[in-house]
Amino acid sequence: MSRRRAVSRDPVTRSAHPATTDRHPPHQPRPREYVGPFSFGGAVKPYYEDDFVQLFHGDCLSIDEWLQADVLVTDPPYGISYNSHSRRLTVAARIRGDNDTSIRDKAMARWGEGRPAAVFGTWKRERPKGVRALLVWDTKGALGMGDTSIPWKPSHQEIYVIGKGWHGRRGTDVIRCAPVQSLGYSGRLHPHQKPVELMEHLIERAPAGTIADPFCGSGSTLVAAKAQGRRAVGIEEDERYLEVAARRLSQDVLDFGELA
Repeated sequence: MSRRRAVSRDPVTRSAHPATTDRHPPHQPRPREYVGPFSFGGAVKPYYEDDFVQLFHGDCLSIDEWLQADVLVTDPPYGISYNSHSRRLTVAARIRGDNDTSIRDKAMARWGEGRPAAVFGTWKRERPKGVRALLVWDTKGALGMGDTSIPWKPSHQEIYVIGKGWHGRRGTDVIRCAPVQSLGYSGRLHPHQKPVELMEHLIERAPAGTIADPFCGSGSTLVAAKAQGRRAVGIEEDERYLEVAARRLSQDVLDFGELA
């Protein structure tokens, strides 16, 4: 019997340049194999699901399904009070809970100290507990305006690596990857949208098991996990971005041939 399933291709929102370190080219995606239906079997019904991904609508502080995953890869709200200056974007460009790190810290406490995690952040706020390595995402010269009273604009973001089991060929702790095109030019689907290549770089080196993103936004982490043949579970509170994530995850259908 021929089986077809949705897999993601993200040509519109992928950045122009793949994520690289100073010394090594990016890894090639692992070939995917059919792994059967994916479900944590919780009480909450997924907004979207397929053989690799479950996506839930709600607050990660009250939904438990993501806590059953093995590795946390997420870009949480961490106190930068993002608000686009684009006249085309007003309420839609504001992120809930982005006034301080309290939501991030509560989610990290639920996840558990010392469990594997890669968490985005900023030098302007206190880092999470248990950080083993600090990665720098070099955006190749573009990451907003920053403080216009000084002659430097921001071009990097921090990623905190926590827990054991991370693996792969050793390179530098700088990841060079162009960001998704700015909101004002109709590129990003979310104010903090991360390039799929960047998320793949982290997931390729993550410990084995299911990936969790409790602040999944437009779904880049889930798209990257699926591209790498990894199962993933995501939570998103804002239904606008939830629909975007679901659409990205169900864009295309590929024929995987005959299955026994």
